[in-house]
Amino acid sequence: MAVLNEDRLFPVDPQVRALARELYDGIRDLPIISPHGHTDPRWFAENAHFPNPTDLFVTPDHYAFRMLHSQGIPLESLGVPRIDGGGTEQDKRKIWRLFARNFHLFRGTPSRLWITHAFEQVFGITERFSEATADAIYDRIAECLSQDAYRPRALFERFNIEAISTTESPLDDLRWHEMIRASGWKGRVVTAYRPDAVVDPEFEGFARNIGRFGDLAGEDATTWSGYLAAHRNRRAFFKTYGATSSDHGHPTARTEDLPQSEAAELFDKALRGKCSAEEADRFRGHMLTEMARMSLDDGLVLQIHPGSLRNHSKDIFARFGRDKGYDIPMRTDYVSNLRPLLNAVGAAPGLSVIVFTLDETSYARELAPLAGVYPALKLGPAWWFHDSYEGMMRFREMTTETAGFYNTVGFNDDTRAFCSIPARHDVARRVDCSFIANLVETGRLDRDEAHEVATDLAYRLAKQAYRL
Repeated sequence: MAVLNEDRLFPVDPQVRALARELYDGIRDLPIISPHGHTDPRWFAENAHFPNPTDLFVTPDHYAFRMLHSQGIPLESLGVPRIDGGGTEQDKRKIWRLFARNFHLFRGTPSRLWITHAFEQVFGITERFSEATADAIYDRIAECLSQDAYRPRALFERFNIEAISTTESPLDDLRWHEMIRASGWKGRVVTAYRPDAVVDPEFEGFARNIGRFGDLAGEDATTWSGYLAAHRNRRAFFKTYGATSSDHGHPTARTEDLPQSEAAELFDKALRGKCSAEEADRFRGHMLTEMARMSLDDGLVLQIHPGSLRNHSKDIFARFGRDKGYDIPMRTDYVSNLRPLLNAVGAAPGLSVIVFTLDETSYARELAPLAGVYPALKLGPAWWFHDSYEGMMRFREMTTETAGFYNTVGFNDDTRAFCSIPARHDVARRVDCSFIANLVETGRLDRDEAHEVATDLAYRLAKQAYRL
């Protein structure tokens, strides 16, 4: 008996549900455009077997281990590596059993749906995951992972991924992307330029990073002019490996358009470690405008992912480093913060700025009205903590009336968990079809238009917005 309900996430009303199902049937098999995410390009370069179920589903996925940790389970018990090389659990099956014993914690969450989808659709598992079935499911997945049909490239093709973007720092030499290219494999895996390590004065090792940055770019990046030239150089290098976007994970959406002399002074203070928190935020804000201007020259789409207080726990950050589940959403202002950038380049032909939010209160009040008038601005989909049925539905409800569908950019999965990609896109397609069906049944959209919009949201808008 299948674990998944075929009508999951569709409306309860029979008439609306029937139309949602009809719309979904028309788009369910469209290719996946995954224009922003954090899968490891090494997987596709080496095409090695994934080692075991635990390393695929638990240890690298902060969606999974943060929930377990919230109930007092130490990250060490889940095999999450420590910065200092200290001891962590190495028995993969023991970690898996701990995961299964606590899987009830995920009831009602998107993670439960994603994991269940992957178990059934990727590995053919229809038993409910629990302590009682943990070993059998582990063995089934391990057996699959030993087969060539479950290598990364084979899964990429099976998942019907047309294009996927990974995300790399300017300090990355892109060796894995070079290996993919040299292999002759036709799967489209492109990089994206994520310069936080050399844009954020509060990033650990900022001055050291700038030195390495300059070396890679062949510029003296310790001077303001050389620093900007190094960005142009590295962006061009990333474009040779397919990059169509840059990505910026800033604490706030603040932008600035400072005089060059003032920006240079801030940069010098940042190099000397003398920036206050306010000055660091001003510098990050100015660099968003600089990146937008560079986008006018090289065509990279500018993504802004603001509003997360990263690494909230100082202890976890010190012991385990970044991306360990302690990034927490904050209130975010867009009207004032985006104004300098939008006044500088917001009407410039060819510029595309995609803005995301973790602060849903801003959708109807700020972001939809901004995207509904500035030609350069588009709204990124419901992201991270809101990558769920409820979050996606709220996004459509609060933005469509002002920004419409065509000032949004479809869906992106933004994931490190490779096997969750089809599940996440399936959820988005079901939610959008449900929303569209309700528009039709309440007389706000014609039936033929509904099919076109469903295709746009599932496929065309992401491909167009990210120039893929």
